[in-house]
Amino acid sequence: MDQTQKEKILVVDFGGQYNQLIARRVRESGVYSEIISYRKGLDAVREAAPTGIILTGGPNSVYADGAPSIDPGIFGLGVPVLGICYGGQLMAHLLGGKVEAAGEREYGKTLVSVDTGSKLFSGIREETVCWMSHNDYITRLPEGFTASAHTANCPFAAMECPEKKLYAIQFHAEVLHTEQGTEMLRNFVYNVCGCRGDWKMESFVESSVRELREKIGAGRVLCGLSGGVDSSVAAAMLAKAVGRQLTCVFVDHGLMRKNEREEVCAVFGENGPFELNFVCVDAAERFYEKLAGVTDPEQKRKIIGEEFIRVFEEEANKIGEVEYLAQGTIYPDVVESGLGGESAVIKSHHNVGGLPDHVRFKEIVEPLRYLFKDETRQAGRELGLPEYLVSRQPFPGPGLGVRIVGAVTPEKVKITQDADAIWREEIAKAGLDKSISQYYAALTNLRSVGVMGDERTYDYAVALRAVTTTDFMTAEAVNIPWEVLSAATNRIVNEVPHVNRVLYDCTSKPPATVELE
Repeated sequence: MDQTQKEKILVVDFGGQYNQLIARRVRESGVYSEIISYRKGLDAVREAAPTGIILTGGPNSVYADGAPSIDPGIFGLGVPVLGICYGGQLMAHLLGGKVEAAGEREYGKTLVSVDTGSKLFSGIREETVCWMSHNDYITRLPEGFTASAHTANCPFAAMECPEKKLYAIQFHAEVLHTEQGTEMLRNFVYNVCGCRGDWKMESFVESSVRELREKIGAGRVLCGLSGGVDSSVAAAMLAKAVGRQLTCVFVDHGLMRKNEREEVCAVFGENGPFELNFVCVDAAERFYEKLAGVTDPEQKRKIIGEEFIRVFEEEANKIGEVEYLAQGTIYPDVVESGLGGESAVIKSHHNVGGLPDHVRFKEIVEPLRYLFKDETRQAGRELGLPEYLVSRQPFPGPGLGVRIVGAVTPEKVKITQDADAIWREEIAKAGLDKSISQYYAALTNLRSVGVMGDERTYDYAVALRAVTTTDFMTAEAVNIPWEVLSAATNRIVNEVPHVNRVLYDCTSKPPATVELE
């Protein structure tokens, strides 16, 4: 979707861990937000024509050699600017104030006294709890600025120059630990920037469908449909835009969740609600052969990814000449791959960065490239996708191949599918499914002695996982009620053959990852 003519808050990233969270909070208030690296410079900021600018936090000291910075001209564009933590310190530093190491570091929830006469703090309690995380602080304000908040240890917890529409805060308004942070960001967006709030999913879907129809014209589109939320929403949007000019290829690699193939076919197949061409490829045996005896997780990922491309290419060749390839790339894919903000590359994404040289298409179409995951789900609802598909749990590209520790076999896949289905059923039955970010069952490579029916067993242990997170960069294990764990355990050991032990993974990320492999 073309965002150049819309209200836009530009988030200039200085390496802060909450960059995506800032953009999400702004969008939640009804205004479009986009992340850009500080390295892009002033010209890129000017070209983006933002309605407002937010400078993010970062791990550096603004006065250190080589610290991330930006042309001070950004403060003279006439566009409102809000600096958060490092971004606020940088504003003070570049405009003639002084930033020094704090005598006493502030970290965690802190009581902050604010000036409620400030546009930024309108409607905020005079004393409010905010999340601090800093070693440095502002010790002298730039000319023309006044203090608008303080703490017991920080005299300038916020500063402002309303005449120039420049604001800065020492704390992180974007995190939930700051009790009224959302209201503060909303105040900046509406009270300071004067936004109207034109970022609505309904209008995004309508305009995206219109733009896709204009872009593709009479061309043909090929979409790799994994069955996950992102690719499903992209397929639905394209189907609405170009109908039977779209061909969706669903490759069942035999590593899907229980009943997943049937659910995808019900939505996108011949009797589904969408008008498109749908091809379902049963490639399970082919993948099992390639994975036979392979235990290294990275090798499994590479085998699955490469074989998927081979199958996809073969099906594409059967279809004939296709001008466009559609992908379910979403905004975090772009940012995490180092193509958006300044944060380090966390992982490579098969949806980002193009295709192998020997795959020929006129252009790649990414209708969800601007959306976060929660926005993608909402777009799916607007397009009429069923809730069970829209609210589907995140699922890794290699599927159960990386939820089975060790070698992959059809028997192990069946065990994992059945255990996972039971775990998800019990989570939903307990009403916990809406509050947990991700939950699944995995098969460990551990076998142990057990007793079932008065007989000795030597079978597998299943690991249950449930985490809560806002951005999947960090995650906390969920404190699942014992009765839920007990019910799931009893069902798994009684209903799933070759399992005699169930474990619960209570490790956070870091040091663990959300997935086992």
